[in-house]
Amino acid sequence: MFKSLLLLTTTLFLATTMAVSVDTDASQVIWKGYKVTGSHEGTISVKDGSLEFTDGMLTGGSFSIDMPTIKATDISGGMAEKLEGHLKSADFFGVENYPTATFQITKVVSRGTPGDYRITGDITIKESTETIKFNAKVTEADGVYTATADLKLDRTDFDVRYGSGSFIDNLGDKTIYDEFDLGIKLVTKK
Repeated sequence: MFKSLLLLTTTLFLATTMAVSVDTDASQVIWKGYKVTGSHEGTISVKDGSLEFTDGMLTGGSFSIDMPTIKATDISGGMAEKLEGHLKSADFFGVENYPTATFQITKVVSRGTPGDYRITGDITIKESTETIKFNAKVTEADGVYTATADLKLDRTDFDVRYGSGSFIDNLGDKTIYDEFDLGIKLVTKK
């Protein structure tokens, strides 16, 4: 019994845990929203973040998204500026009052293959927090970790209801679907 306890205690102290800062220039968020007549997509900058690893395995982390940096990449010129302005307005994300969205990992489970994880965490947009689950992939090369994940969120969970057929009747081809996609890529500093 004593030997087992000693071995467990020694193992716990030998585990190496580290937090690694996210390189905001190399990291990005890609968004895609859908409407009856098509879709739009673009980018949002990562403001800050860190990922935590224990013996090379992802164990936690968090990051912030800089909402005023919302860009449309599928259109250009005045059309892009108009869409970006509307997404930043109170109709959508109200970036003047809510300049940051955040995500905090609350649970990480290995999916059995190195680098494959099931993540549970809390995402906050416009001061509304929802717990979400998704799969993520983490790779490492030369001391730099890259974490990628694709999420599908319901914007109405965050009080973003403009053009939603769930809340407004008779929108026809002006309907904007509630679900939108986020492609997350976090790259750590070396």
